[in-house]
Amino acid sequence: MVVSLSESVRFALTNPVSKKIIDDAVSFHGHLGPFLILGLKAGLFANEVLGKDCFKTRAIIETEITPPCSCFVDGVQFATGCTMGKGNIELRRGSSLTVLFMKDDDHLTLCLKEDILKNLKGVSSRKESEKTILNFLSKPIQELFNVRRRRY
Repeated sequence: MVVSLSESVRFALTNPVSKKIIDDAVSFHGHLGPFLILGLKAGLFANEVLGKDCFKTRAIIETEITPPCSCFVDGVQFATGCTMGKGNIELRRGSSLTVLFMKDDDHLTLCLKEDILKNLKGVSSRKESEKTILNFLSKPIQELFNVRRRRY
């Protein structure tokens, strides 16, 4: 069954990411980059939709398994608390960037829009990267990802 997003969840789609969360995620990951920010936004959105529970939530990420695309994984880990050590996050090789969050019978899929992924691959300077990060931080999640929620 496909579930429509409630008003409170729609608000979360545009809710800004705090500077403290960004700073802490950068400390965790080691540097600031657009893929970290995308993973962070995806994970925070999953927390809003599914409710944060670092033990019950599971994440399956499909993307290129090398940087910079794999930096998305650290954003998801930081935001959700899903970790390799707990075994509740999995990385699969793929050409797109998709994450499936599962908690109980509730599934949330976020797939990065193709034009955004294509544009990211063309970012080559630090200045372009910073501009891209600011752009991502200002956009609601539905402008970055195709979002689907299902309950089974």
